[in-house]
Amino acid sequence: MPCLYVSTNVNLDGLDTDPVFSAATKAVAEIIGRPENLVMVILKGSVAISFNGNKEPAAYAEIVSMGGINKEVKRKLISTLGSILQAKLSIPTTRFFLKVYDTTAGQTRSKL
Repeated sequence: MPCLYVSTNVNLDGLDTDPVFSAATKAVAEIIGRPENLVMVILKGSVAISFNGNKEPAAYAEIVSMGGINKEVKRKLISTLGSILQAKLSIPTTRFFLKVYDTTAGQTRSKL
């Protein structure tokens, strides 16, 4: 189950965040190759974030997945999620940072 956790300094009070959840869920599912019903998205606003020495709109996100992550997937996630945040929350793509973590990376599998 992929989980996307987004923190932003944008105040989300009174904003319709449903389009963000919908677009992010669909993007993560398509890019990683998992069903949408297995994707979790967490969005937290009004977080104290300073980027490049100022507090203009910015976002930090982490995505954790059990498999499905490679270099091309990482690139697509960064580009697509950055575009979603820019379109839906007016956060410039240059002020968005995504940490990608595959929980199966580095694990060894033993045969029975």
